[in-house]
Amino acid sequence: MRLWKQFRGSYFLYSFLHDPVAMGSFIVLALLTLAAFGAPVIAPHDPYDTTTINIMDSEIPPVWMENGDQNFTLGTDAQGRDMLSTMLYGMRISLIIGVGATFMQAVIGIVLGLIAGYKGGRVDNFLMRMADVQLSFSTLMVAIFLSAIFQAIFGVAAFESMAVPFLVLVIGIAEWPQYARTVRASVLAEKKKEYVEAARVMGLPANRIMWRHILPNTMSPILVLSTVQVAHAIMSEAALSFLGLGMPITKPSLGSLINSGFDYIFSGSWWITMFPGFLLVLLILVINLLGDWVQDVLNPKLYKG
Repeated sequence: MRLWKQFRGSYFLYSFLHDPVAMGSFIVLALLTLAAFGAPVIAPHDPYDTTTINIMDSEIPPVWMENGDQNFTLGTDAQGRDMLSTMLYGMRISLIIGVGATFMQAVIGIVLGLIAGYKGGRVDNFLMRMADVQLSFSTLMVAIFLSAIFQAIFGVAAFESMAVPFLVLVIGIAEWPQYARTVRASVLAEKKKEYVEAARVMGLPANRIMWRHILPNTMSPILVLSTVQVAHAIMSEAALSFLGLGMPITKPSLGSLINSGFDYIFSGSWWITMFPGFLLVLLILVINLLGDWVQDVLNPKLYKG
């Protein structure tokens, strides 16, 4: 109850309730998330159940167009799957990969950033040069390299069954330096303050000072970065899937749906690509708008309200 009262009277909640863009973005994101994870309940069809899919139903246009079918509100794709259902299931996979990859980035980046910023010297130089090397490789290059190794060891069938954890691993490994640099910069500023010096004088071990005292005071930039990185991870997954390095066609994400319909966009079946593309843009847009608002609230120097 005490925490709830503090939250109700906080500037964070006050700013949120008085920012229509933030509220609108949050409502849209909440609805999209509920629709994605509630897909098994609310989706009219199950795109994973091959017994209910008929190839003769392929490329049926949306219901408001000529030759549309009432059973397929947004039409069907080239495999005969209901577009609405496939988009809901695909958005769930995109969100899982986006959040999972961001969590992995955060774990790796926070640990290495804390150590680099607090220890300094050769440790700092080594970890930051390692981050620089990592930044020189794009997510696509890391995906190609790890995908080739994975498929050579386990085979293509195993790769398709492990596509979600594979993409989480790839995007997490490729983009952890963003967190490491952000945390390191915050630690360099925090470790010179009096409370850190007092903790050292009291004889507290370095690990306790880093995790119990310095880390909580670096959470604001971490939260801001996390909102941006979730959107970036979703875009990275979509790009990899579009290039054929991500989710297989049997377990589609928004990116693989866009890819599967790209060959049909000029043949008249534009909805196979356009609808997932619009949903992907909307999802990333509302996450980025929320990220901008979080940055304004948590960083008073940038707050414009």
